[in-house]
Amino acid sequence: MPTLNWIGKEKVINHHQDVPYKILEPQYGFSEGEQQSEPNNRGNKIIHGDNLEALKSLLPEYEGKMNCIYIDLPYKTCN
Repeated sequence: MPTLNWIGKEKVINHHQDVPYKILEPQYGFSEGEQQSEPNNRGNKIIHGDNLEALKSLLPEYEGKMNCIYIDLPYKTCN
């Protein structure tokens, strides 16, 4: 069976265990297409930040309940 290997794979294989859980804090909401200063509970979430931290923050509320998560990958990773 084919495997995916890359330089440094051994160092990151358990990296997810080193990343702590963070609690999501709603900061704003949307109503009729306009951004509102107060959050609302419409069921959708936009999370800005590190992908792994964002995924781990969803675990307490959504573990075992999701079929798909869309992650918008960074396109500029060079400094």
